Amino acid sequence: MAAPLPTDVLEDDIAVSLARVMAAANKRARELGVDVVQSVITITQLPSNGSLFWRINYGPKDHVGRRGGDLVLEVDASDARVRRVQWGQ
Repeated sequence: MAAPLPTDVLEDDIAVSLARVMAAANKRARELGVDVVQSVITITQLPSNGSLFWRINYGPKDHVGRRGGDLVLEVDASDARVRRVQWGQ
């Protein structure tokens, strides 16, 4: 069962933004066939022309013998929309 978040967490704009972005990115990653639970996930904040984007990278936890690259999604912090989808090599 999920524990309710304290008020100070819910008032943290970056934490709330990142939670929304991660939910949107995870949904798209699953739609594209990525096993999110079995991925190493890295997150980078990217400022761009006055806007804020989050780059979410999904790589395999077990990369030995795996073909194909990581999935990289760029998500707009203002509306949690996936703006770019890239596959690594």
